[in-house]
Amino acid sequence: MAEGLTLYKLIILYLLRKVNFPLSNTQITDFMTERDYTDYFHVQEAVNDLLDARLITAEKIRNMSQYTATMDGEKTLEYFTSEIPYGIKKDIDAYLRDKAFDLRNESCMIADYSLTDDGGYAVHCRVNEGREILIDLTINVTTEEEAEKVCSRWPSKAQDLYMTIMTRLFTD
Repeated sequence: MAEGLTLYKLIILYLLRKVNFPLSNTQITDFMTERDYTDYFHVQEAVNDLLDARLITAEKIRNMSQYTATMDGEKTLEYFTSEIPYGIKKDIDAYLRDKAFDLRNESCMIADYSLTDDGGYAVHCRVNEGREILIDLTINVTTEEEAEKVCSRWPSKAQDLYMTIMTRLFTD
């Protein structure tokens, strides 16, 4: 069995392999700390080591990082999966069975904004299905407050908006 930091890295790689969408730092940390596998600081150390070794990649969206395993990360996990205790694998599988829908929704409906050349804000809204982008929408607004409002509302409204757009496009 792997010990300490090595085990935490393998758990993170195993989590990322079991889903077909990125997981946020918060999602990974919550899983690890709620089960008392380790504390916040060790999770962050493991994540940073995995990033440094290019076993995972990060995408920064607003104030959130989302992680996916690289091909090297997948290969590493193949070699060392047996080092993760059966009970932890079972715990991960049960957690993902219970939470996969919520985790996917959190990770797949993404909104971020940036300042435009004219002093307004471009809000970039996206819905992913796994690693596929279903919709990528940019909305221009005039204030940062409006941009933040769109970003905060996007996750709860994205599915309805996507369905409305698709219905309107395919209905005569």
